[in-house]
Parts: sequence; structure tokens; C-alpha cells
Amino acid sequence: MKQLRTQLLVVGGGLAGFSAALEAAEQGAEATLIEKLDAIGGSSAMSGGCLAFAGTDVQQACGVEDSNALLKRDLIETGQHDNDPSLVDAYVDHQLETYRWLRAHGVEFSQSIEASSGQSVPRVHTVDPADMVRLLAARCRASGRVTVLMSTPAKRLLRHDEASPVTGVTAVGPDGDMTIQTSDGVVLASGGFCRNPELVNRFAPQYAEAVFVGGSGNVGDGLLMAWKLGADMRDMAYIKGTFGKHPVDTRNNHSCLAVYKGAIAVNQEGLRFVDESISYKLLGDAVMRQSYHTAYQIFDQPIFESGDDRVRILDFGRRMEEGLIVKADTLEALARQIEVPWDALRETVERYNRGADAGHDPQFGRKTLVHNHGELRRIEQGPFYAYPSTAAVFGTYCGLRIDHAMRVIDVFGECIPGLYAAGEVVGGFHGGAYMTGSALGKAAVFGRLAARSAVAAAAAAQAA
Repeated sequence: MKQLRTQLLVVGGGLAGFSAALEAAEQGAEATLIEKLDAIGGSSAMSGGCLAFAGTDVQQACGVEDSNALLKRDLIETGQHDNDPSLVDAYVDHQLETYRWLRAHGVEFSQSIEASSGQSVPRVHTVDPADMVRLLAARCRASGRVTVLMSTPAKRLLRHDEASPVTGVTAVGPDGDMTIQTSDGVVLASGGFCRNPELVNRFAPQYAEAVFVGGSGNVGDGLLMAWKLGADMRDMAYIKGTFGKHPVDTRNNHSCLAVYKGAIAVNQEGLRFVDESISYKLLGDAVMRQSYHTAYQIFDQPIFESGDDRVRILDFGRRMEEGLIVKADTLEALARQIEVPWDALRETVERYNRGADAGHDPQFGRKTLVHNHGELRRIEQGPFYAYPSTAAVFGTYCGLRIDHAMRVIDVFGECIPGLYAAGEVVGGFHGGAYMTGSALGKAAVFGRLAARSAVAAAAAAQAA
């Protein structure tokens, strides 16, 4: 059996993995990154490319005032106060330096800024996610300290006994079985498990009929390897789909969120069923309880024109070009096209408009367009639009319990020595719902912190 040695081993070739590997190199360590597939990127590359940062130069240029304190408040409120406070603090304390780190490595962010799920101010910083991962991978290879092995799935974590640190993994490379031994530890950055129906059904049977979208390698192998060692888990009850995915379109994997620009969501009966300003994870729960697990986002011409073609979830023009949005000159004609009762839809819109005039929707308590941002808008100027929407499980947003240093914690609350985790494989950060951009943001921030912790712990052990 082939044997390799490295200082730090990173499992997974998405944003979290390459952030960890590059940070390790910058800390003076040698790292090996293994990716199970023959292409890098995983779910990171398939995402909408949104990262949540506060206090950036882009926000300042757009006249947006943001702060660590407001970011922390929004994360905790959106997470329904069930986040791990130490992980929220770790993210908040290191997010701005990570934004600058990405910029310094050549990652290009859109110069426009938008507010989305869970945000009190515009905080969506947009990139081409596949380009971002490719760029960091190139930086890793150029460092001379990172070895990248493709088509090399990890199979088991290695340690001598229950009290010993993790010392590496067994894996299968293109030439067969191998072991990879480490001196500084293992960082699991292996993604979630949205492509594993058995695991999803075990933890979230209510989403058995949802649309599943994510990296093809996201089957939970990292989660299972750590679970075998006694790792604890967080937020498994909060697996949720994202509202806004077209029910039948397979050409793109992105949600459309006109609700955050002023649209309302109605079911097949023509009735609203939720406060549309809440996290799109909670909107996902709500739509799964409707007939056919489907709703329509209803909006008018001014709302259509308020879209932003630089932000995928708000690119209404592109959705129109793709033939996914239904358009009609009158609201009655729109009702006929989407086959909802006209009388019900008319009353729904009229009732909502009265609430918008008052600045407060009495039916479901909606006060803003999204979280704490934006004034309600009437739906009244034709033409009118409908976007069919269901919930898609893009990621599992739950997983291994970690501490502020990204160390994996076992079921007895103790660290598993030598084992770290970052990205979608971890739980505890999001809590009960999800802020737009915090998943990609978490991947970059926590990937870097995991590498720092591993390298520093190894150096301290050697010094002792």
C-alpha cells in the first residue's frame, strides 16, 4: 500500500479546503489536499456566489453602514438564537480580514451590493464562485507548499486508539489504496450530504420530496468518518430547503428571490401563507406545507425592474429570458395562466396592498422586504409576473460540532485531537435558519481558522 506523509492534510477541494490549504502554506506549513472527484469546486462552485461580509470598502462606496455588531445581531436573530455563540464570534471577528485576504489573492467582487435573507443592510458580496475556487487552487499550487491529489477519496480517519490524536487517513488514489500520515492533523472540508438520500431522510424526512441540488460528491463521507470516532453533531434538526427554486427547470441551480424585492408568495389557492421577509430557509419550510410543495412569487413591473443582473438570486431578466417567469398584462390574466382562482388572488393582492400602505401587513406581520431592511411595496403596475417556486436542498447547513478553533468535539464534549473541520461539514454556526452569504463566507473564514489552529497546535506540541 502506498504511503505518503504531510504536515497538514485537507480533505475536500472546495472553498473551505483551498482556504485551509493556502492558509497553512502562508503559516509556513506543507499541506496536502485530496479531492475525491476529478474536478475541484464542489458545492462552492455551484453556489450563487454570495458572501456575507460587514464593513467592506464596497459597502462604504455604496453608502452602506455596517459593523461587526450588526452582523452578529443579524446572524443570531436569523439563527433564532440557536447558534453556537463562539462560532458566530469566530466568524464576525475574522470575516473582514478574510474579505481582504481574498481580495489580496485576486478574488474580484461585484461593486454592487444587495440585501438578502437575514440582512438588516445590504451585505451580499458577489463573486464568480467557480473562478474563486480555481484562483485559490492556483495560489496553493504556486506556493510550492501545497500538493493537490485529485480523484482521491478519503475512506477512514486514522488514530492508534480512542485517546490518541488523528494521524491521517486511508484513501484510494488513481493507483489504488494508500495511507496519508500527518504531523499537524486533518482538516475535514468535505461538504455536506444533500446527495445522500438515506442521510437526508434520516434527519429531515419532511424534505423527502424536495429538489436536491449540490456537489455530486456531497454524500456525507467526512461526516461519517468523524461520526465513527465519536464526533458530536449540531443543527441536524435544521436541515432545510431554500425557497425560490423553479420546480421543473434543470438548466440552472439557483433560486430566484423576488420576494426580497417586494413580491408576495401565494399558493395554488391564490392565498399568501407566510411573511415573505424571513430567511429563505424558513420560506422553504413553509412552501413544503403547501399543495404540490409549490408557490408563485407574484410581482409587478417596478419590482421586476428593481432586480439586479449582477446578483444571481435577483436576476429577474435572466429568468425571463429562460422562459421561467410567467408574464401577463393584467393580474386577472396572470391568474388564468398560473391556474389560481382569480377572486382569491385579487383579494390577496388588495389586502396586501392595504398593509403596504400602512407599513405593516397584519395578516402575517411582514414589515420589511427582507429581515430588517426595505419598505413594503404595493403590487399594482402592470405587466404582472409570477415565478413558480419550490424548495431545493442546496446544502445541509449542519454537521460536526466544532469549537471556536475549529476542533471537532466528541459526544462527551471533548476535542478529538488532531481533527479539525470547516465549511458545510460543520454545524452550530447557522442555527435555526440562514443568512445569505454566510455559507460561502463560513467556508473561507473557518477554513483559514482551521489551518491556523492545526499549525499552531502542532508547533506548540513540538516546543513542549
